[in-house]
Amino acid sequence: MANTTSGTTTFDKTFSIDEIIEEAFERLGQQDVTGYQLKTSRRSLNIMLQEWGNRGIHYWEIAELDLDLVQGQSEYKFFRASSDGTSATSNPNGIYGMSDVLEAQLRNNRTATNQSDSPMTKVDRSTYAAFSNKLSQGTPNQYWVQRFIDHVSINVYPTPDASNASKDMHFYYIKRIQDVGDYTNATDMPFRFVPCMVSGLAYYLSMKYAPQMTQQMKLLYEDELARALQEDGSASSTFITPKAYYPGT
Repeated sequence: MANTTSGTTTFDKTFSIDEIIEEAFERLGQQDVTGYQLKTSRRSLNIMLQEWGNRGIHYWEIAELDLDLVQGQSEYKFFRASSDGTSATSNPNGIYGMSDVLEAQLRNNRTATNQSDSPMTKVDRSTYAAFSNKLSQGTPNQYWVQRFIDHVSINVYPTPDASNASKDMHFYYIKRIQDVGDYTNATDMPFRFVPCMVSGLAYYLSMKYAPQMTQQMKLLYEDELARALQEDGSASSTFITPKAYYPGT
């Protein structure tokens, strides 16, 4: 009789925060997690996910939008949360939790079939500071991203003039990984990162509850995280060219 498979691929969707914590503690040889252990584990998990923001680009957190340009306005802000301020008008609108901008284009005729994009160059602070008149109006072709605690500020140059106010700055941006939240929540990440997330939490908890296992947990965590980050890369097409071999040459 043939074996029957589940037919589902939703384990990562239903793998709740309290189960992640239980799994991490079990790797340390501990069971029957108490209320305070749940609290400190959730805090450690949030800290770890924020540390992942220093581990390079997470491709599942890349999104795109069209920023509505305004004549004479050079700065556009996107806040961490709505409680920090109101983000700039865009399509889609109401964007919060932006971390950085990857690449951008000046887009004309956003909704038309004759849509056209012109590349915009991302510059650093020193280059932007060297612009003599940052309020001069024209066709925006450069931008500088300044990252604050509670918002990201996008400064375009030149400032849009009347002929460019109807255009959009179309760009790809990185979102922050969402907080853990309630114990019954799932996590904001693809299935590839579930193993290293559990290993990472076990490593963080070992420093509190099983220091004799910290080095072992760290090695496992770093290995699984490295493999997940490598697999999460944005791959392009691969072309294989046979190598010709001519005997006697």
